Amino acid sequence: MAGVLLDLDGVVYVGDAVLPGAAETISWLTRVGIPHRYLTNTTSRPRSAIVEKLARMGVTADPSQILTPGVVAAAWLRREGIERPALFVPDATAAEFAGMEPLPASAEKGAGAVVVGDLGSGWDFATLNRAFRLLMSDPDTPLVALGLTRYWRADDGLRLDAGAYVHALEYASGRTAVVLGKPDPAFYGTAVADLGVAPDQVVMVGDDIRTDVEGAQRAGLVGVLVRTGKFAASDLDGDVTPDAVLDSIADLPRWWAER
Repeated sequence: MAGVLLDLDGVVYVGDAVLPGAAETISWLTRVGIPHRYLTNTTSRPRSAIVEKLARMGVTADPSQILTPGVVAAAWLRREGIERPALFVPDATAAEFAGMEPLPASAEKGAGAVVVGDLGSGWDFATLNRAFRLLMSDPDTPLVALGLTRYWRADDGLRLDAGAYVHALEYASGRTAVVLGKPDPAFYGTAVADLGVAPDQVVMVGDDIRTDVEGAQRAGLVGVLVRTGKFAASDLDGDVTPDAVLDSIADLPRWWAER
């Protein structure tokens, strides 16, 4: 193994609490010179806010080490020459699309793309239906998903994530989303290329059996599941077999040395 990708929510922290051993493990990665990146589907905050959050937890990171769907999606839209996207993302994530003339929040036609992220409590019927109407108003309008995570663990328990709303829009509109986040292989490929090592030499550490472990394995990476965050014992009874299961990120140095 020569590189590491780390999920954040459920692996490094849960809510605003750092998980035991996370800061020490990340310090170990830096000390022994193992290249690593943070691969997250969060669309609730920009990279600068993630860096600040990690710093408060005793973890030093640079914005360039953090790969988010918002950053990748904005780059994709620019490459495709798409402007005036309709953004169904938190305000913090909308900042990643500055300069692309996002569609006004009241418009129900004229979108260059419909971009769906984790809007959280901002979702209601009217909002979801507006996204649907925008898609139906033009068959060429792409549905862009900032990941397909099903749910995540917040301080107050499990919460639906963007994947549920993306699939609803796919079903209703007959459209297939362009996925620019986990578990899309291209998203993993972008992170691996940034590390500069071969995919089969990269370990992805996550708490989601589907988006983290299965997604990484399909991209040719080693998928490691941790028993923190959203992990449930039933995850080990399905059709996805992790390459390793660790109690937490704190066990990564020991597992690495034993390989």
